[in-house]
Amino acid sequence: MANKTNTKLAAFGATRRKGITCDEDKNLQSLISSDADVITVVAKAWDEQVIKVIETSLEENLNMISDTVKYLKSKEVMVDAEHFFDGYLSNREYAMDCLKTAAKAGADVVVLCDTNGGTMPWIVEEVTREIHKALEPWPSVRIGIHTHNDTDMAVANSLAAVRGGATLVQGCMNGYGERTGNANLVSIIGNLQVKLKYRCIPSSTLSKLASVSSFVAEIAGQLQSPSQPFVGSNAFAHKGGIHVAAIRKMPESYNHMDPTLVGNKMLSVVSELSGRGNILDKAERAGLTIDKNIAGNVLARIKKMELEGCAFEGAGASVDMLIIRRGQHYKRPFQVLEFSVISSNRGTQAQDMNTDNEDYGNCQVNQAIVKVNVNGVDQITASEGIGPVDALSHALRNALEAHYPQLSQIELEDYKVRLLEPATARKGTLSTTRVTIEFTDSKGNKWTTVGAHSSIVEASFRALVDGLEFGIVNCSEEGCST
Repeated sequence: MANKTNTKLAAFGATRRKGITCDEDKNLQSLISSDADVITVVAKAWDEQVIKVIETSLEENLNMISDTVKYLKSKEVMVDAEHFFDGYLSNREYAMDCLKTAAKAGADVVVLCDTNGGTMPWIVEEVTREIHKALEPWPSVRIGIHTHNDTDMAVANSLAAVRGGATLVQGCMNGYGERTGNANLVSIIGNLQVKLKYRCIPSSTLSKLASVSSFVAEIAGQLQSPSQPFVGSNAFAHKGGIHVAAIRKMPESYNHMDPTLVGNKMLSVVSELSGRGNILDKAERAGLTIDKNIAGNVLARIKKMELEGCAFEGAGASVDMLIIRRGQHYKRPFQVLEFSVISSNRGTQAQDMNTDNEDYGNCQVNQAIVKVNVNGVDQITASEGIGPVDALSHALRNALEAHYPQLSQIELEDYKVRLLEPATARKGTLSTTRVTIEFTDSKGNKWTTVGAHSSIVEASFRALVDGLEFGIVNCSEEGCST
């Protein structure tokens, strides 16, 4: 349930239509009968749009604004002045009149909209400051800003408006919206609260910004960009050896802020640019102690695997396993001795002689056999699956879950394949295949592994083994610590 002291629900609509009264407008009837605390209505503020799009007079448009605000004043009213900046450049006086009319009628907030997303920040700040001065006769009326990201300026324009006197910012979590998106509230909150010291949200919840951003992405069915500022997994990730060496001594040397303030964390990413410091830092964060020689050996192995097609920037669990396996007292929980996969289709071909359609049946069969050594004992297990990787996963789990029950709450979350073009002339089906697999546990912890080989099954199996071994090491039946 939303906290009523911090959250208000807003219903969204438009001013009354031309030529009718508010009582006759079904849109306004729906708005006023809603349970929303706030009603937001769009009003035209660009003279050319008034004449050419809604096809009415400039005077009637002002009447539509005034009548609508007065009619809705049993609730808090916010007026979105659509295309305001375009209108201001076209006819400054009329755009101003639209805002003043809303203020006179009792609007609580007038919102300056950069609807086409083409205004520059210095113009937004200057115009907002002028509007702030023009609305001085109505001191209770707040100024808001609504920006689009067509020129990648939505966040900058929102900040510029705040500098110019706006006290309300409209936007979307993660910048979702039509065309190139709306203003990203995550970045706006981060900049305003962390950098400019405004209070946007309670200080106690600022550290939840990263998790909320991720949650919204998940329920929206969107992949969260690793490079998203403040909250992305790469926002405070460092792969250059010089950078990592520096932040091990002085974290702020390559971080613009403490990532924990917004619920993120600093990472050292292993890549082709890494040095031994990256490996040492990653080992420390995993609670492991290794010397420089072992770090150098791990780095050399990573470089070799990268030449073979692996990419470790997004596959930290595979790096962790390379480090863990070189631990002085580490004993591998299992050893795969042999595996094989058979993929077939038991369907029979049938063809309707009167059509061009062929039906090859739909009985696909994938069978996997795995020979594995667990605690010194060899065992062979077999299983079927939807695909060859699924079959291998089931066969391997059949051998391991009796010894490591934590595997029962670990699932394969995502599976990605990329066909690489090698340095040789071989291409297509002979190219190296890179496979990344994302795993998750019952509490939502996630880790990613990578494998590369000319055989997609071999590449997949390498990533699968890394992921399950990582789960055994880091998870118990109660959950994982990744």
